[in-house]
Amino acid sequence: MEIAREIAPAHEERYAEHAYVHAVIDGFEVDLVPCYDVRDPARIKSAVDRTPFHSLYVSERIKGREDDVLLLKQFMKGVGVYGSDLKTGGFSGYLAELLVIHYGSFLRVLEGASSWRPGIRIDIAKGADISAPLVVIDPVDPNRNVAAALTLDRMSQFVAAARCFLKSPDISFFFPPESHTMRPDEIRAEIERRGTEFILLEIIAPDMVDDVLYPQMRKAEASIKNLLEREGFQLLRSDVDLLRGGDVRARLLFELSIWELPSARRHTGPPVWEAEHASRFVRSNPSPLSGPYIENGRLVVEITRKYRRAVDLLRGEIDRISLGRHLSSGERRILSTREMLEQMDGDLAGFLTAYLNKRVTVC
Repeated sequence: MEIAREIAPAHEERYAEHAYVHAVIDGFEVDLVPCYDVRDPARIKSAVDRTPFHSLYVSERIKGREDDVLLLKQFMKGVGVYGSDLKTGGFSGYLAELLVIHYGSFLRVLEGASSWRPGIRIDIAKGADISAPLVVIDPVDPNRNVAAALTLDRMSQFVAAARCFLKSPDISFFFPPESHTMRPDEIRAEIERRGTEFILLEIIAPDMVDDVLYPQMRKAEASIKNLLEREGFQLLRSDVDLLRGGDVRARLLFELSIWELPSARRHTGPPVWEAEHASRFVRSNPSPLSGPYIENGRLVVEITRKYRRAVDLLRGEIDRISLGRHLSSGERRILSTREMLEQMDGDLAGFLTAYLNKRVTVC
C-alpha cells in the first residue's frame, strides 16, 4: 500500500478483500492492488494473489495472438458482456485470454461460442467437477472456475452476438453507435405508450465498492419483487442502478403491469377437518366481506385488502423487507411514476433510457 500511495499521490483508498488504491493517471482510471507474495497458488490469502501466476501462464502461451485477444476483448465490450464485476456478470480479461489460447484465434473463439450450451466445459486444464453455465478450469488453480462470475444471460448474449457477427461482420459489434439520453418528454411518452406503472426506490448507500453494493441491491430487488407478487401485483420487469457523486444512491426500479387491485381479496384458510386451526382462522377474521365458506374442503373468507396500490404497499411494508446489511438503514424515498417524472434529473433520465431501450444483438 505504501508503494501504491507513492505511485499515485492523488488517490482514493478503497476496500474489497483488502485495501487498494484507486487513482486517475494520465486520464485513465487505475486500481493499484497489493497482493501477498505466495510461491504456490494453492496457498493464496486473497483472490488477487493468483494474478502473478495468471500473468506468467498467459505470457508464456499468448505470443503471436495478442491482437486476437484485443479483438475479443473489444468485441465483448461492444456487445456488453465484458467485465467480471458483479454488476456486469460477464467475461474477465483473463477468461478472454484463455479462450484465445484454447481456440487459437478471435474468429475461432466466436465459431466455438456459437454452439455453446449451458453447462459447457472447456478443458484448458483438468480440475474439480463444477456446475456453471460455462466451466473453464483455472490452469493455475484446479479448484477454481475462471468463468464463475459469468451469468447465464451474459453467456447467452455473447453466443447470440457471435452468431450474428459470423453471419454478417460489422464494425458496430466492436464500437456500437453512441446512444443518446432521452429527453424527459420522450421518456414520459414512452412510459405512456407502455401503459404500465413504475415505482422507484432510492436509498442513500455507504460509499463502498460496487461488488459489495450490487449484490445487496439485487437482494433488495428480489425481496421487493416477492412482496409485490405475493400481494397480487404483477411485475413486468425491474432493474437497479448505482449513482455516485456526492451521496451514493442505490436506485431500484420496478415496472408493473398490474399495480392497482380491488378492495376485496380471497383469504384461504385450513381444511375444515383441522378443527383447532379452523376455529382460529374464523376467530382471526371476525368481520369478512363474505364468508366463511368452503371450497375444496378449505375455509375461505373474502376480506378488505390493506393496500390497493403497489406503491402504498411498498411504502407501508418497506421496514419489514430484507434490503441487505448496508442498505437497510439508509435514508430512502419511494416515488410513483408521476413523482418520478416530476423529479427526474439527468442521471435518472440516463437510467430510464437504458431501461426502456434494453436490447441485445440477436439474429
